[in-house]
Amino acid sequence: MKNTPKHLKFLLSLMLIFGLASCDSYFDLNENPNLVSNPPLRSLLSTTTQKTALNMQRMGNITSYFVQYLASPGAGGSTDTYQETDYTSTWDAIYYAMADLTDLKNRAIAEGASEYVGVANVLLSYHISLIADSFGSAPFSKAFTGDPLVPAYDSEASLYETSLTLIDAGITELNREDSKIKLSAQDDLIHKGDRAAWIKTAYLLKARLLNKVSKHSSYDAAAVLAATEKSYSSNADDAQMSSFLLRNPWAQVARDNANLVLNGWLSRQLVDQLLGKLGGVYDPRIEKITDKTVNGDYKGTVNGQGNVGGNNTVKDESYISLNSPLSGDESPLIIGTYAELKMIEAEAAFRSNQKERSYAAYLAAIKANMAKLQVPSAQAETYLASPVVAVGANGLTLKHIFQEKYVITYLNPEAWNDARRFDYQYSGFVLPINAALPTYIRRVAYPSSERAENSNNVPDFIALDTPLWFDK
Repeated sequence: MKNTPKHLKFLLSLMLIFGLASCDSYFDLNENPNLVSNPPLRSLLSTTTQKTALNMQRMGNITSYFVQYLASPGAGGSTDTYQETDYTSTWDAIYYAMADLTDLKNRAIAEGASEYVGVANVLLSYHISLIADSFGSAPFSKAFTGDPLVPAYDSEASLYETSLTLIDAGITELNREDSKIKLSAQDDLIHKGDRAAWIKTAYLLKARLLNKVSKHSSYDAAAVLAATEKSYSSNADDAQMSSFLLRNPWAQVARDNANLVLNGWLSRQLVDQLLGKLGGVYDPRIEKITDKTVNGDYKGTVNGQGNVGGNNTVKDESYISLNSPLSGDESPLIIGTYAELKMIEAEAAFRSNQKERSYAAYLAAIKANMAKLQVPSAQAETYLASPVVAVGANGLTLKHIFQEKYVITYLNPEAWNDARRFDYQYSGFVLPINAALPTYIRRVAYPSSERAENSNNVPDFIALDTPLWFDK
């Protein structure tokens, strides 16, 4: 798409497609899922930066139903209603990417390319989190060696520590000045070869990791704040990717609706929050997220119930929109933003009783997200001045922070981490109709492929309402 030659876009997409289909095991580095048997660093950089964003979207397409950004148009959708669902394709895509990232890291070490080593470490950390935050324990320390091809699982807590270690190692490598090979601006599809930008993204991911353990006594608000101070300073720093064969995959979801492949319907929970029906105030961001229905209003779908008028696309309920800056054909896939960073700061400052700092960060986050979504400044200022938003430093609560961050992380899998840390206490949030669990979902089941191929190591089935370690 923008800033990316057509031949490169085509090659990247072919590498992704064949990468997912050409390898018996993503743990075997002798059978690496790339079209080229010994790819150069630049090719691996293109492949891994693209796959990172696509994997974020794949996981977001699952978790967005759990946090009720999205709802199935048909009654009783499996993801909608917390049924045990097979997410093999997402698991495989993430592990293929980690295999590529391991190749990138090993080759970069051999060539003295510390900048590439740094990026590989940062993205490996991110992919580990995508897996561990959803499935729980998983293979990593014994994976990607080629022996064994059925590696043992690392615990949830150890994967978290590994993610932190990789982030710190990535920051160290990116700060080095002696890299023999500089990042390729053309092939870095996230930050265009900007080493300083990668360092900022590493600190965003570090702040996320440190903030994720808010339920634990080990939580260190000062460490979270220290990481935020070294990260983004404006929307221009956001980590995002916009190179696709055809279009942003969320845009494809929007287009599929027109062809009766129904998906991407907005949940009533999200729509009602944006409309101010859940104790808030009308939020103009709704106009930049979806379109009005044929009835001239905004209407969400109830999770588990489906469209009350039957499965159709007459636009009597609200869908993901091609007109949104987040889901248009050429819209970027957004991995992390300045607005999210400021909400992390707001939370950590609140937990350390720094009320003024927390409130300032909270307002800055909302303002940045409004700008990201291209909300007219007058509408943004009206919203920010509303008494239910402009509550003052002494009136600010964690609920204000989580409720606003819920909008900021729309479609991002990080929202599910927040929902579990907040125990789903969003205003008006209720179980989907005919939920398969007595309470909210906390994890997903291991994929069928892993149960078949690595059955001796896959943990026994754990109820999907059992919290992961960070959620306890």
